[in-house]
Amino acid sequence: MNLEGKVALITGGAQGIGKVTALLLASNGAAVAVSDINMEGALETVKEIEGLGRRGLALEGDVSNPADAERIVTATVEQLGGIDILVNNAGITRDRLLLRMTEEDWDAVLNVNLKGTFNCTKAAVKHMIKRKSGKVVNIASVVGEMGNAGQANYAASKAGIIGLTKAIAREYAQRGINVNAIAPGYIETPMTEALAEKVRDELRGQIPMERLGIPLDVANAVYFLVSDASNYITGQVLNVNGGIYM
Repeated sequence: MNLEGKVALITGGAQGIGKVTALLLASNGAAVAVSDINMEGALETVKEIEGLGRRGLALEGDVSNPADAERIVTATVEQLGGIDILVNNAGITRDRLLLRMTEEDWDAVLNVNLKGTFNCTKAAVKHMIKRKSGKVVNIASVVGEMGNAGQANYAASKAGIIGLTKAIAREYAQRGINVNAIAPGYIETPMTEALAEKVRDELRGQIPMERLGIPLDVANAVYFLVSDASNYITGQVLNVNGGIYM
């Protein structure tokens, strides 16, 4: 499962799942570009990548903007020599009950989570087609499969990512491009750390494994799906959720 000679682009790589994934892929041989709206965090991730002896590239951009997505992918290709792996991890939440959710709340989440995945995948696939190979992993969510009160926008965006994954997988399977999704459950990230401890305890009570996941749990699944070990897997959703949804 060595990634020597591969180039990966991780969106939302300044912290959490994206950062841990970037470091894991780099530790296994990949050169890694990290994009984020948080350039300071992206630079810190790249510093750690370079500390592993691998090439890294920090790119600032908003994936919901098609021009930014195109620029991020182009810079990765030009500065790191190609793009073999794309991990669409960038995402946001704006949680409210439906009747309190504004159009702005809806649009912001759908634009980053779903449109951002579309924008970056469209930009990257053009380069992967030329090489007749590529691995795309989209970070969805258990919420996109089972729903969650107060997250109509987030659930819709993540369910959309699952549908998008399956459609693109069918379109490009004959071009040597594998497209899969990972649906994490509740993971210890800045998003979940913001929850009250009572809420976190309630979440643990719903999980058969009785713990929240850690970013490495998701990163390990990404690593599998971007490696040669997954060459005959496409259009699938890999659940990493401790059993909360089966």
